[in-house]
Amino acid sequence: MAEQTLIIVKPDAVKRNLVEQILSRFEKKGFTISKKKTLNFTKEMAKEFYSAHSAKPFFDELVSFITSGEVVVAIIERDDAVSLTREIIGNTNPKEASSGTIRGDFGISITENSIHASDSSESFDKEVNVVF
Repeated sequence: MAEQTLIIVKPDAVKRNLVEQILSRFEKKGFTISKKKTLNFTKEMAKEFYSAHSAKPFFDELVSFITSGEVVVAIIERDDAVSLTREIIGNTNPKEASSGTIRGDFGISITENSIHASDSSESFDKEVNVVF
């Protein structure tokens, strides 16, 4: 059975009309998009979504940024979805992300790095309940 993971095309990438370009990178690697929608995070949703980072100094910046505009959330699936997705998106910091990764090609800063992806099946279970 295929593994599922969650990706979120963040406000910086949505504003720059990169949604289809980003999603097509996953489709070209054999992912199926099983669910997709556009939404605006409320502050409450954002705080719940990023609760694992609530004690960190950048928490308020994360919440502020993810609520700053529309995002596109998608459940994608294929074998080894989580690990392959992490490879496709690249390092959190776009300056350290390899060329050819989503963050390496489109990211502006650590916060405005164009995409979020669940880092484990446990994170997926928690995060998907916030956005779907």
